[in-house]
Formats: sequence, structure tokens, C-alpha cells
Amino acid sequence: MAFDVKKVVTDRTAEGRSVFAEETSVEPGPVLGLDIYNIWGTDDGIPFVGAGDNPATVPYPFFPGPGGTRFVVVRFPPESAEQEEPDGADPEEIAADAERRQPGLIGVFEPDTPGMHTTDSIDYGICVDGEIYLELDDGAEVHVTPGTCVVQRGTRHAWRNRSDRHCTMVYVLVGADRKSG
Repeated sequence: MAFDVKKVVTDRTAEGRSVFAEETSVEPGPVLGLDIYNIWGTDDGIPFVGAGDNPATVPYPFFPGPGGTRFVVVRFPPESAEQEEPDGADPEEIAADAERRQPGLIGVFEPDTPGMHTTDSIDYGICVDGEIYLELDDGAEVHVTPGTCVVQRGTRHAWRNRSDRHCTMVYVLVGADRKSG
């Protein structure tokens, strides 16, 4: 099934008039079997809006620092369709390629526990198509289906698509400070 993502961005002119600043198709940044559509991002800290001087998108690093945001669409393939590493493939080269395609993404994943990761962010996610399981570090799972909204608050987790088709999730990531203790 074709999946087309279109981005529409508004702004204001110096005179204060609302305008469409951008209307484009967004191509996925494929990485490790995922299709990731980087829609928009804001710099770390408190974002601002103004009259004609709004900053451009800041899509990387993938996970924002405190106060920064990212807006992404992720299409998860079925686990059965995930690409196997070719025989003789260098895992370091695969990781380096993934880092080139989606800077800041790969470093959060645990090499000994595929898919598990922890981020210093609050992630708002909504399933818009397909189904997926959200797994926590103790093995507890929730079945996520279209319309399910997830608030992920910096916990260790993994996404598992056990179905036979893609699952599409839309996320807004908000960078946070991790409280120790």
C-alpha cells in the first residue's frame, strides 16, 4: 500500500498576515527496516513564534534536548518482514549508515536487547493504521491499534509489530531532563 505524507507549514509575514510557508511531500528516511518521516522539529529550549522570523525546522538529532520537539511519522514493518543482515555484513557499518540517515537515533538502542531503548523525552504517539505491541522492560505489553494514544515518559520500551502488515504511528517528541533517584 502506498503511503504519502504531505507537510503543510504556516507562518506570518512581517506585516502579521498568516500565510502558507511550505506545502511539500515528505519522503521517508528508511533506516533498519523502518520508514521514518521527519516532519518538523524545534530547537532545544522554549520555542517562539513571530511575524515572519520563525526559525526553520530542526529535525536532528532525532531525539531533542530539553524543551526541543520533533514531529515524526514512523512505519513499522511486520517483524516477519524485517530485513536480515546480509551474510558478512559489518554491524558497525550498518550502524554507521543508520546514524547517517537518522542522526541521533541509533545510540539509544540496546545492542544486546533488540528494539529496547530509553530516551530522555516525553513522547506522544497515536496509532493511525495497523497494530503494534508496546513492550516495557519487565515484559508487560499493551496491544496498540488505530486510535490508541500513548504517552511514553522516558521509560525503557520496545515496539513489536507481530502482524502481517505495516503499522503507522505518529509521534511528537518533547525533550526532557532526566531526574535521577
